[in-house]
Amino acid sequence: MIGLPIPHLNRLAAGLLLACCLTSTPVSAAGQPNASDASIVDAREAARRKDRTRLAALRASVQAAQHPLTPWVEYWDLASHLNEAKVDEVEAFYARWPGSYVEDRLRNDWLLELGRRRDWANIARDYPRFRMNDDREVTCWWLLTEHLAGRDVRDAARTAWLAQRDMDEGCNLLATAMVDSRKFSADDVWRKARLAVEANRPGVARAAVGLLGDNLAKDAADAIDTPLHFIRRAGLIIARNRQELKLLAVMRLAAIDADAAAAEIDGRSRGGLPPALAAWGWAFIGRQAAFKLSADAASHYRRAWELLPSADIRSPGWSDETLAWGVRAALRATRPAESWPLVLNAVNGMTAAEQTSATWAYWRARALRHTAKDGVAGDEQRAEARRTLEAIAAPLGFYQQLAAEDLGQPASLPPVPAAPTAAERDAARNAPGLTRALLLAAIGLRDEARREWNFTLRGMSDRELIAAARLACETSDWQICINTSERTRTEFDVATRYPMPFGNEIALAASNAGLDPALVFGLIRQETRFMPQIRSHVGAAGLMQLMPATARYMAKRVGLNGYRPEQVTETAINLQLGSGYLKLVMDDLGGSQALAAAAYNAGPGRPRKWRDGPMLETAAWAENVPFNETRDYVKKVLSNAVVYAAQLQAQPASLKARLGTGVGPRDARAAPANTELP
Repeated sequence: MIGLPIPHLNRLAAGLLLACCLTSTPVSAAGQPNASDASIVDAREAARRKDRTRLAALRASVQAAQHPLTPWVEYWDLASHLNEAKVDEVEAFYARWPGSYVEDRLRNDWLLELGRRRDWANIARDYPRFRMNDDREVTCWWLLTEHLAGRDVRDAARTAWLAQRDMDEGCNLLATAMVDSRKFSADDVWRKARLAVEANRPGVARAAVGLLGDNLAKDAADAIDTPLHFIRRAGLIIARNRQELKLLAVMRLAAIDADAAAAEIDGRSRGGLPPALAAWGWAFIGRQAAFKLSADAASHYRRAWELLPSADIRSPGWSDETLAWGVRAALRATRPAESWPLVLNAVNGMTAAEQTSATWAYWRARALRHTAKDGVAGDEQRAEARRTLEAIAAPLGFYQQLAAEDLGQPASLPPVPAAPTAAERDAARNAPGLTRALLLAAIGLRDEARREWNFTLRGMSDRELIAAARLACETSDWQICINTSERTRTEFDVATRYPMPFGNEIALAASNAGLDPALVFGLIRQETRFMPQIRSHVGAAGLMQLMPATARYMAKRVGLNGYRPEQVTETAINLQLGSGYLKLVMDDLGGSQALAAAAYNAGPGRPRKWRDGPMLETAAWAENVPFNETRDYVKKVLSNAVVYAAQLQAQPASLKARLGTGVGPRDARAAPANTELP
């Protein structure tokens, strides 16, 4: 056991005082559950069971009681028979609940229903009122309506269709109409098919090729379902359609066996594929190899770039995901002189939105620095790298913190914003959508609460968001509080973005386990947002989200006699077991916080494998974690820990110090891995 120094405890006490103050204001009456709230929960369950009779009875009951969540029960009731609804009935619902989340939620559902009815007139009338406008199929129905009205929607339709991941009626019908009217070309169709194969959506790829004819649809099925057989049967081919089909087969094969796919398009003949298609094939093979952390990944990407005409280097047409794995493959390459140009190519080929993200802006700046030569051009390249780092450097966020440290600016906390005024607090408390959301959360309908709350936040200024975040903190809904605070753009309220509830208990558990309390705070913030009642879909529970087997293992290890599974949600026990487990995996992984965070999320066996290969700087290793969730988790836990350390220590903290010297294979002198760890 290690103790916290007295100054450290004093700083923690100051932070806890702030957290305490945030919870001192009484919750409004609307946020307190009461007996009639059971009817709301029952109505939600009736809607899930599609029990229309029970739902109608509950609707009448809550309407009579004038319950504040009546609009939700009315929404569930109307949605249960929307396929039978009339326009007047829907318009009457809109009129009763104007500007609310449920009004716009029903409009989303209704527009989909109107599409199924082919009711173009009512789609044209209702779509302009759709405020969320975040349903791609609805967008496709609208674009089809516009196309049928004679308006040119080619570019918007292409964008919507290419972004469609799963088959839906609206987007498929839109694509059919655009192909039939020759607004979409064969190039558009083949690009869609390739993107669908990349996303492992074979049905979507087959449907896309089917737009070019039934015979091609049959061939596409062969290429996608039996790729190796199709490739070898196709041989060297000239016809464009057959070349495209062969590329689809190569890509499907690469998803199974990247080496086998590489062998099929190797050599001067490129397997009968023209340079641009062969380049696409090599890029996807590289992506699959990079996902498996193969040492060959960078060389596959290099071959792809070499095949492209110089004019296409900046716009190869590959997906952002394929280009992202190109960066990751380059970061794992053992010859930096060759890898940094690959990083530049990949980031430069991304869409504008991806290029400006902190992740790829950071690695592009690093690549600019490493590839800069002597002379004026090199000086300008280094200056551009610095400008890029300056643009993203900030105290909050993984790559933002790294950029700041690269510029010699250790992470310090942002200025404390002015407290919300009485008027700002009252505006938040009196916002009907926020009130409904807090009540929904209080009765356990957290998904509905999140949607109502987020809808109400649309268009809010930073001051309004800070007031809303503090309102959520006052009810101890730390999840909503943090998520709201994260939306601010220029003012950053660390007290609500990185709060410290359960601070004494967390500090004690961390100290007893021999851990840095900032790391435990950072991990819990990512795991549960300090909401102990949250339970994952796989059964993890409590503040530190322990799986039942892990909790049993740790209870036995620490000698917690008489441990019962239901105790995993008790705060003190959950923190004791979770902190102890985190310390065990960290010790097993050589003290690396990055590896320990990965192990906590994905199990210790995976990061043991992921560390094999070349010695990498920790940021490059973290970026190469194959699981999207775990990659994001590692970066956020460590970034969170930096902010908590700065709060606890009242001085700038270093992310690079937390990342350590790098990640590589297990030291041969280290003790054998503890394979008993769950």
